[in-house]
Amino acid sequence: MRVNISGLQHVLSQLTLFAQNPPKEAPNPLLQAVPMLVAFMVMFYLIILRPQQKETARRQELLNTLKKNDKVLTAGGIIGTIVDFSGDGSRVTLRVDDGTRIKFTRSSIQGPYNEKADAEGGDSK
Repeated sequence: MRVNISGLQHVLSQLTLFAQNPPKEAPNPLLQAVPMLVAFMVMFYLIILRPQQKETARRQELLNTLKKNDKVLTAGGIIGTIVDFSGDGSRVTLRVDDGTRIKFTRSSIQGPYNEKADAEGGDSK
């Protein structure tokens, strides 16, 4: 059995160099996670928060543009015509039938009611 002495000497010299110059410390795992965390937060904002904020603003604009004699649909499915607003504007009185009036909070109004779209089987928004 022959042993290659020069190869063995080369391996020993490499080990000696490695022992004298250990590798640098591994970076902090928390610092490595920061870019992923930032990317996750940006995606969360773009996918969930921003569209929700836009929808909330759109709905608030719709509720602010309601006026008397608008035909509306409530969240409970009641269709009526606006006849009055409370002094602070937080409540709406709807006429649902001759002589029948019901008070609702303004936020319970789903949106304007479109009879044509309902007759065609479409969405009433």
